[in-house]
Amino acid sequence: MTRIKFIGHAAFELSTEGKSILIDPFITGNPAATTAADQYSPVAILLSHAHNDHVGDSVEISKRTGATVIATFELANFLASKGAKTNDASLGGTVAFDGGTVKFTPAWHSSSYEDGDQIVAPGMPAGMVVRFGGSTIYFAGDTALFGDMRLIGEEGLDVAVIPIGDHYTMGPADALRAVKFLEPRFVIPCHYNTFPPIEQDPEAFVTNVTRQTNAKGVLLAPGESFDIPAAVRGL
Repeated sequence: MTRIKFIGHAAFELSTEGKSILIDPFITGNPAATTAADQYSPVAILLSHAHNDHVGDSVEISKRTGATVIATFELANFLASKGAKTNDASLGGTVAFDGGTVKFTPAWHSSSYEDGDQIVAPGMPAGMVVRFGGSTIYFAGDTALFGDMRLIGEEGLDVAVIPIGDHYTMGPADALRAVKFLEPRFVIPCHYNTFPPIEQDPEAFVTNVTRQTNAKGVLLAPGESFDIPAAVRGL
């Protein structure tokens, strides 16, 4: 069984059998987070893109725990220059880590990092199909709606974690269309209400998911977790 914990914004922890991984661990400085970065000791850190609200505490956690940061090529090499332990990949590639794998998928967004008073642009944005603890979870990252989400849905998704904030990513209407393309069993919204430009009604979104698609919407407050139930395959 895999447990997914919403840390806040687009940061998540996946855990199973005594192992955990972090997704886009923006914790320090995250107004939605209810926990501190030093509470996490993952075996791996998976990053969708270079924006500061996704890279977050990756370097510090990697230095403290020895966790490998897995990201697209340019971002991984940039973070390695900051002292993180990294493994680089690119779109379409699959990377194994202790207990699972991550496959990088396309995402329509931008990818830059504010490094002091400079803005650097390490690489491209990505989504991620993560297989961990017997579950398959798609983290869309920051993205617009795109038709090839239908192909990502063919991965057999237990959970789709998708942004609904609008302004910088899909809004609720396009996110609902994404659910219909992806056909997951469960949907968890993210990237909303952290800052004023992305204020949304997540309760309305998960209600629409459950009513208008074959998936079940799951709403998590920061700090809350959801245990992904085993799927009954082949029926």
